[in-house]
Amino acid sequence: MSTKDIAAAAGPGVDFDPGTAYRCSPQVSLRPEPFGALVYHFGTRKLSFLKTPELVAVVKGLEHHPDVHAAVEAAGVTESERPAYLRALAGLAASGTIEARPLTP
Repeated sequence: MSTKDIAAAAGPGVDFDPGTAYRCSPQVSLRPEPFGALVYHFGTRKLSFLKTPELVAVVKGLEHHPDVHAAVEAAGVTESERPAYLRALAGLAASGTIEARPLTP
């Protein structure tokens, strides 16, 4: 999947770069469920779903890895599943569920 394809999946006006560090937005709460997790965004008041436990692991792991690719790999996502996960993460960036992590000095 090319960077252009990933950016297109994020939607207009959203620059999603899986080579960058991300985190779950501080305005988001994840509630674990057997299927994955419920996601509530306190800023937008929107409820959404993470449909697999692996996607939850990726989202929670984002803050512990230098970039999205490392978080996806650490969560055990197979090579064949990675394009779908990157599209899902681009959508989460577009909705504000995840955000680029601020650089720390």
